[in-house]
Amino acid sequence: MLSTAEEDPEGGGTERRVRNGGDETTPDVRWTSWLIPMVVTANVVVFIYVMYVNDCPHKSHRCLAKFLGRFSFESFKKNPLLGPSSSTLEKMGALAWGKIVHKRQGWRLLTCMWLHAGVIHLLTNMFCVAFIGIRLEQQFGFVRVGIIYIVSGFCGSILSCLFLQNAISVGASSALFGLLGAMLSELLINWTTYDNKGVALMMLLVIVGVNLGLGTLPPVDNFAHIGGFFGGFLLGFPLLIHPQFEWEETRVSLMPGSIVKPKYNTCQFVLCIAASIVFLVGFVTGLVLLFRGDNLNRYCKWCHKLSYSVKSQWS
Repeated sequence: MLSTAEEDPEGGGTERRVRNGGDETTPDVRWTSWLIPMVVTANVVVFIYVMYVNDCPHKSHRCLAKFLGRFSFESFKKNPLLGPSSSTLEKMGALAWGKIVHKRQGWRLLTCMWLHAGVIHLLTNMFCVAFIGIRLEQQFGFVRVGIIYIVSGFCGSILSCLFLQNAISVGASSALFGLLGAMLSELLINWTTYDNKGVALMMLLVIVGVNLGLGTLPPVDNFAHIGGFFGGFLLGFPLLIHPQFEWEETRVSLMPGSIVKPKYNTCQFVLCIAASIVFLVGFVTGLVLLFRGDNLNRYCKWCHKLSYSVKSQWS
């Protein structure tokens, strides 16, 4: 197995082109992951601060783990996920349709991504974000992964507000599903770079399908998952594209008289342009409908079955 390596000027990582069996070249880029660990750390810090603000012992006599003082949890009846009350979450920036539309608190579309309903909710989300996000950041760098994480989370918040208007919602799952969606589009647009592409596609579809199916159970905001997934899926096409192998080989060899191959093939160009157009149209349309106060349940009578609806939603 022969390999050549050179420093990538954009991300500070090392790009390795590995030739397997003398015929196939596989690009392998590795950046040092620091953004996703910082995101995980920030979510933990925010949760601790929310618990400090919640201060259960001074507001209720039915707190759990009272030895934690003001960091103790609400009762299982109020919050089965070992966390603060819904009123505290709403105060700290949970997704709340009424406050966004009528009081113009649009910042809640972003702040809800950094709040969690409890320890169980936090640990589950952060484990998945770290497991998926670190791999993507090592491969594509912090800029592209950071954009996908934030924007797809924003998309999930928009779709959630368009369907769930009598509940509050918190959690990083919309951004997490954005990373899953980006993994799927990255597989599709870089199809020729994978060996066991069929197996990888089936595994990814099963993972996404199972998680979306679990999102119909209480008390999960599945619309945030769906919005985040499609946001990340569409963003992944233009942001996670790899050059063709032929272009990579030509750039490395620099042989006199070599025919320069295009960096991206026609299919990649079409997918990038189509995904970018669909994303922009959907994003702008969603914002317009949200701030007009529209409820998409009026146009889709069966969509409510995609997500369990209660007063509080944990996405």
